[in-house]
Amino acid sequence: MYVCLCNAVSDKAIREAVRRYQPKSIQHLRQLVPVGKQCGKCIRAAREIMDEELQHSPQYKEIA
Repeated sequence: MYVCLCNAVSDKAIREAVRRYQPKSIQHLRQLVPVGKQCGKCIRAAREIMDEELQHSPQYKEIA
């Protein structure tokens, strides 16, 4: 399903970016995928998808 019609970003693309990079904010997600760059109507849906994926993905810890 397309979340951002302006930039043709799908929920699959958002989920993949969240799984791979685990953004901590919508601003970080916007650096990874071009959501909310034009009309901004997709921000709420993108945030919901990001939050859902972050809840279900394992948290990686840095080894120092």
